[in-house]
Amino acid sequence: MGSRLRFPFLPLMSVCALLISASSLAQTPELHGNPEHGKAISYTCLGCHGIKGYRNAYPNYEVPKLEGQYPEYLQTALQEYKNSERSHTTMHSQASSLSEQDMADIATYFAGKPLQPQASPAGAHTPPQSAAVCVACHGTNGIGIVSMYPTLAGQWSDYLVQAIEEYKSGARKHPIMDAMAAQLKESDVRQIADYYSSLTPSLHTLERPYTRLTLEH
Repeated sequence: MGSRLRFPFLPLMSVCALLISASSLAQTPELHGNPEHGKAISYTCLGCHGIKGYRNAYPNYEVPKLEGQYPEYLQTALQEYKNSERSHTTMHSQASSLSEQDMADIATYFAGKPLQPQASPAGAHTPPQSAAVCVACHGTNGIGIVSMYPTLAGQWSDYLVQAIEEYKSGARKHPIMDAMAAQLKESDVRQIADYYSSLTPSLHTLERPYTRLTLEH
């Protein structure tokens, strides 16, 4: 099933490069995350993100895997929830109480050891036509080319579908993703999500180190 995307591959790479440069110029002094503090304050986060296959109730989809993700991207995502640039009532409520340092600490804890871009053997990953422009930022192996772009490899397929649909509807806001998602057909969205979710090495769920039952024993 072919896509009718109008974004040529090379121009999109140029746009990505421009955004990277602009982001670098606009960045505030980098915050170094403290994973120990992040672990200590992430007990509510682990209630959803620390259970493999845990599902968001409505709409129904698996909450994203975070281990292996770039901590810089996770911190940005928390900022966007806090600033209502992403629409999710629970995430907005949780992020609203966090300082910038708290976000950096939680992001560093959940990311663990981020997956790193690496050269793939020729022909190892052949994206479908619908995902041809995605590789400019997310790579053929699903690992973001820089830390401002999320790694998608092994992410839950239904979560990826939900994320793209939110860009299409305006529930999420991003200068590249808004325009690109708007042109995707439903079949394209599913094809892209299935492709990236199948890739390895992949993201994982950072399983919570304790539960109420273990605390009682």
